[in-house]
Amino acid sequence: MFSNIGIPGLILILVIALIIFGPSKLPEIGRAFGRTLSEFKTATRELVSSEEKEEEKKPALTAVKKEG
Repeated sequence: MFSNIGIPGLILILVIALIIFGPSKLPEIGRAFGRTLSEFKTATRELVSSEEKEEEKKPALTAVKKEG
């Protein structure tokens, strides 16, 4: 999705953000974005680990040959 932006596009986005929010608000926005990203990472780790635990609890299925 962001592979086509490039360095000039990122610079343009940062300049627009600086104009809109001002230099005093940008650190707060960056911290909030970082916290959100770290919470998302921990939530996905917990979700994956809970799925793995549920899979471990399930009994393994084995094939049974029918004699006859």
